[in-house]
Amino acid sequence: MASVTSLASTLQQQLADALTAALPDAGTADPLLRRSDRADFQANGILALAKKLKGNPRELAAQVTDALPASDLIKDIEVSGPGFLNVTLTDRAITATLAARAADGDRLGVPADEAAGTTVVDYAQPNVAKEMHVGHLRSAVIGDAMVRILEFTGESVVRRHHIGDWGTQFGMLIQYLVEHPHELDHEGGQEDGEAAMSSLNRLYKASRVLFDSDEEFKARSRDRVVALQAGDAETLAMWQRFVDESKIYFYSVFDKLDMEISDPDIVGESGYNDMLEETCRILEETGVAVRSEGALCVFFDDVLGPDGNKVPLIVKKTNGGYGYAATDLSAIRDRVQGLKADTLLYVVDARQALHFKMVFETARRAGWLNEDVKAHQLAFGTVLGKDGKPFKTREGVTVRLEDLLDEAVERATDVVRGKAEKVGLTEQEIVENGRYVGVGAVKYADLSTSAVRDYKFDLDQMVSLNGDTSVYIQYAYARSQSIKRQAGDAKAVAHPELELAPAERALGLHLDQFGEVLAEVAAQYEPHKLAAYLYQLASLFTTFYDQCHVLSEDNPAEVVENRLFLCDLTARTLHRGMALLGIRTPERL
Repeated sequence: MASVTSLASTLQQQLADALTAALPDAGTADPLLRRSDRADFQANGILALAKKLKGNPRELAAQVTDALPASDLIKDIEVSGPGFLNVTLTDRAITATLAARAADGDRLGVPADEAAGTTVVDYAQPNVAKEMHVGHLRSAVIGDAMVRILEFTGESVVRRHHIGDWGTQFGMLIQYLVEHPHELDHEGGQEDGEAAMSSLNRLYKASRVLFDSDEEFKARSRDRVVALQAGDAETLAMWQRFVDESKIYFYSVFDKLDMEISDPDIVGESGYNDMLEETCRILEETGVAVRSEGALCVFFDDVLGPDGNKVPLIVKKTNGGYGYAATDLSAIRDRVQGLKADTLLYVVDARQALHFKMVFETARRAGWLNEDVKAHQLAFGTVLGKDGKPFKTREGVTVRLEDLLDEAVERATDVVRGKAEKVGLTEQEIVENGRYVGVGAVKYADLSTSAVRDYKFDLDQMVSLNGDTSVYIQYAYARSQSIKRQAGDAKAVAHPELELAPAERALGLHLDQFGEVLAEVAAQYEPHKLAAYLYQLASLFTTFYDQCHVLSEDNPAEVVENRLFLCDLTARTLHRGMALLGIRTPERL
């Protein structure tokens, strides 16, 4: 594995060295380099330096230009406006750098940080015995993308699915199952997700009706909660049946989402039961938590209720029961002390921001989080319908995640089928591509929006071949593969000695930014920036395809080879980038 220094980084260093040589009184200075419409790059740092040095910015810029050594990197540099430097790179440098990226296999020259630490990512948190709905979509999709991106950039990632598998509702469910022991049996012994959820739904509704109407059953259910918390063997066995049945269902939904999830990654609320009392004891003994009206609480100066009084984080209730805070704090202890994590990343609804703010601050006061161990909530907004309101069915019910995915695949399959004859797809390819396009459309619509923002769920737009959609990017990839098939014996070979057309240069410079974009996405937990990069790459490739005929017989052999090289590297970058978002790229579309 050989990481490749980007053109921007190389240019940044050369300009910084020239600044130091030409203006030694400025100390270490940042050239403030950025992409530009006027040239390949523009450096704006001299303007601020001129104020500091009380000099003429254009004259200082000229001194910096004179201090630059001759190199194969810079073709032209001019002083513009109030001391800006407009820099154009050589075609040779662009092609040679891309050739180095292409030689680095699947990593494409992107470095993996060998000094990276361990991050626990808490995402995709469904509840046992309950259906997954559209509200579970964002945590699953954003979390899965961040796991992939962090692993690719060198982080050691521990997945954690903190499922809701504990609490008072299980007393009701378990007691009903004790009294109706065949309610979780499947017809014909089938073990699919639909059957599992159907059984769970039927049992939940029946037990709820009985719980609300029969005081004796309600009393028995509450006794069952006590037995569950006390570790009664029969009760735990019944509880485990609910967990196992729910996993069959979870796994079927995650399979539709084209996401991998495995048993070791699932550590639900119940996984921290044995730690709860010790967590409370430590917090109380260290003075982090105090008793208030019989409950164990943590108070904050900046968290006030409507009455102006402080609103506490309740760790242990007056009746001796434990709240979510006790479980979340115990999970932090386990992840920091047991898993040796340096970073805890929680992909959780923005509406829980106050809860996590208080939990993290409590953990800091207790010493479990510090300068070396940090926690971050990757907060996300709500999925809205076309009307701008929370996404519901016409009956006002929250949309089932399975139904949403099935409809997306059905709609996408129709789009693929409409193009199938022209491309020559088989029925198997139509079905397979329909799934990849449909699921990819749902994921991309989510990931292309800044996580903290709400977004509208519009399937018609999501499966469109035009605009900022995954289908547009998938189509660009498929087009590059079509060119490769049509090329016959012609090979993809980089030719740094060739001059590049404007569309080739624009495509090449963007390809070179892949590693820098990934580093920013990983550091800031912003997968929408990767989605934006890939969409722009697909757009630049489309312009290149229109303006630079790849396989034209009028082209010399080396031009054909160089353009095939650009097609190949674009395809590999699109494929890798989309895979990091959890989206497939069909070979033919």
